[in-house]
Amino acid sequence: MLLNKTSRLVGFTNRSRKSNMENNSTSDIVILSGNSHPELADLIANRLGVRKGGCSVYHKTNRETMVEIADSIRGKNLYIVQTGTKDVNNNIMELLIMAYACKTSSARSIVGVIPYLPYSKQCKMRKRGCIVTKLLAKMMCKSGLTHIITMDLHQKEIQGFFDCPVDNLRASPFLLQYIQESIPDYRNSVIVARNPGSAKKATSYAERLRLAIAVIHGEQKEAESDEVDGRYSPPCMSSGNISVDKSRTMDVSVGVPVHPAKEKPPINVVGDVGGRIAIMVDDMIDDVQSFVAAAEVLKECGAYKIYVLATHGLLSSDAPRLIEDSPIDEVVVTNTVPHELQKMQCNKIKTIDISVLLSEAIRRIHNKESMSYLFKNVTLED
Repeated sequence: MLLNKTSRLVGFTNRSRKSNMENNSTSDIVILSGNSHPELADLIANRLGVRKGGCSVYHKTNRETMVEIADSIRGKNLYIVQTGTKDVNNNIMELLIMAYACKTSSARSIVGVIPYLPYSKQCKMRKRGCIVTKLLAKMMCKSGLTHIITMDLHQKEIQGFFDCPVDNLRASPFLLQYIQESIPDYRNSVIVARNPGSAKKATSYAERLRLAIAVIHGEQKEAESDEVDGRYSPPCMSSGNISVDKSRTMDVSVGVPVHPAKEKPPINVVGDVGGRIAIMVDDMIDDVQSFVAAAEVLKECGAYKIYVLATHGLLSSDAPRLIEDSPIDEVVVTNTVPHELQKMQCNKIKTIDISVLLSEAIRRIHNKESMSYLFKNVTLED
């Protein structure tokens, strides 16, 4: 009698443990959101079928950032959704403080879901500056983040700055689908690189759509490289301990030769865009003046429709007004960065929802599944 009762208790205990394990597999995932993009966090939580964790992020009267987590997160997997916006420095501090609060609350893992990584353009050494992206990566890892999910980094090499795994997702399948489904007669299109630096991305789009490519040449670079301080110039030849053939050496004036002044060449289009749809692709749209200038050149060359597609729509300063007054027909961006105010000011701005990709990445990381599927066979179905 005692044996049967004990066996029933053991069986009940095993079933309870199994039930608890199944419940924990779905209940130990917590979505937290900062103040940068709460709408995107809501979309991700709804697609995953989980409730957002209680977290309050606010500023005191002295502008210090305060974080209060309402629920217990001990032993749970945390996913903090925080992207870069115009209030970039507050976004960074909110993310760091939230991650550190989760770390000190004994969370099992803390994954930063950062669709647009701030300061990603400052990933190269220029003059007497510094590589700010590396500094930001060190701060994120020190704060407690154990994994990073981001999208379309400005340079892929930025992943090497982090001391934790980084999944750099791609928004190109969504943009390619938009071209195929929402641009009439897209077969008569040409993919345009706004400058030679973006020719690689434009070539990737052109190969997948089997379209021609054009490159706008002559535009001044957005960020001056370190060529201006002479780091790429050849060293000054010294004949101290080296025998130099005087017959093959040209005499110059005393000192280092002065660099010739840079002159901006006239803008021209390499490729045929006459009577075709021009589609400019880039990773982000911030200051739109260069896009507007490129659109005017494309219009003069005979393009009858002009589209601009990018992953991150920062659209700073008076970008909506410039787009509205420009020859650009549509600007298509994803919702990695909130831009509802800009859409109200300009009817040409369209948005693509990429929350399905981020939620699928979170689900795969949580279930310890392979992430390579998202880079090979991305499904765009809800």
